[in-house]
Amino acid sequence: MATLALLGGGRMGEALVGGLLGAGWDADALAVAEVDAERRRALEERFPGIRVVPSPAWAVADADVVVVAVKPADAPGALEQALPSLAADALIISIAAGVRITTLEGAAPGRPVVRAMPNTPAIVRRAATAIAPGGLATDAHLEIAERILGAVGIVVRVPEPHLDAVTGLSGSGPAYVFLIAEALTDAGVLAGLPRPVADALTRETLLGAATLLAEGEQPEQLRAAVTSPGGTTAAGLHILESHGVRAAILDAVLAAAARSRELGEE
Repeated sequence: MATLALLGGGRMGEALVGGLLGAGWDADALAVAEVDAERRRALEERFPGIRVVPSPAWAVADADVVVVAVKPADAPGALEQALPSLAADALIISIAAGVRITTLEGAAPGRPVVRAMPNTPAIVRRAATAIAPGGLATDAHLEIAERILGAVGIVVRVPEPHLDAVTGLSGSGPAYVFLIAEALTDAGVLAGLPRPVADALTRETLLGAATLLAEGEQPEQLRAAVTSPGGTTAAGLHILESHGVRAAILDAVLAAAARSRELGEE
């Protein structure tokens, strides 16, 4: 089993450690570098047996794989701190949003790099993650990245230029769904339901709809199955289309993707 060092013990880092341990990874094969002392204590309490240290250089010693999970602005610096102790053939996997492969390769020269874009449902092991290889990354490196990131959800391969679109769709997508959940709950209250009832119905409706989608049927087929001619759902859908909800979602994904490109250039 590979030895893995995680640079950054925030929510995504914690989710990844939990997923790896749940998938059978040995605790003594995991190390986490986290600068915040309180956060280190919390990780040690939740995951007995893993090594939690304050310095990236301490974490990466003897590591076969290094996962960069710090804030994007801190990613190059974290790798540079780790460099003196970093194995010459260590695989670098970055989940730092917007940090380009060229930047990562510059901070850890000579090492294979895989850039990844997961999303926040990694916390409940339902992440949608896309990965892209750097110039030195082989299929074997991508398979390692898939195995590691697959511990918290699904993984797809894309070329790096597509990661901005991934950011706009699945990276930002949970926020769009949460906004819809807020609106559905508020609408239920406006229609006369007590807020706790509206909230419970909204949560289960979204979960049920997502479960149906996960079974593989196309969304347009599922929508058609719920929509009787001249019925209540048809009336509701007419209002959504007349208000441009479909176009607004398209524009939101494109705007988020464009902003991702801008941040990467910065």
